[in-house]
Amino acid sequence: MSVAKEVEAANSRYAASFTKGDLPLPPARKVAIIACMDARLDTARALGLEEGDAHVIRNAGGRATDALRSIVISQQLLGTREIIIVHHTDCGMLTFTDDAIRTKVRTDLHQNVDHIAFLPFGDVKQSVLDDVKFLADSPLVLDVPITGYIYEVETGKIVKVE
Repeated sequence: MSVAKEVEAANSRYAASFTKGDLPLPPARKVAIIACMDARLDTARALGLEEGDAHVIRNAGGRATDALRSIVISQQLLGTREIIIVHHTDCGMLTFTDDAIRTKVRTDLHQNVDHIAFLPFGDVKQSVLDDVKFLADSPLVLDVPITGYIYEVETGKIVKVE
């Protein structure tokens, strides 16, 4: 069975007992979370979130520059007043460079992606610090608390980055 068919079946079961259709549009906890798309990170369970609590913005590496558009919308239109960044150990973003992926895409797909910053990093802690600073310095982001964490895929714990 294809994954899409499995997802459809799972959604049918979920929708049959769904009771949260009246949640308000703005997140109840007024927080936006930027996290990596890694399948080992279940942001809701790891951070104690329920439907309606937070905006969770996910991308490769959990990079803030990639999430800026969503942060602006989250703050300006939906009232979030805190940002949490979650990167993680054993991240795939540690395994390549922009040049390496650009070469691979050029070779495999015959496409030029020199205009795309893939945003890999060499140090997880530094990537969190860089993303916190990027958002704190951005004139598009409100002056709100911004906290960075590293999620340990080995233990399930988050460690605050300071």
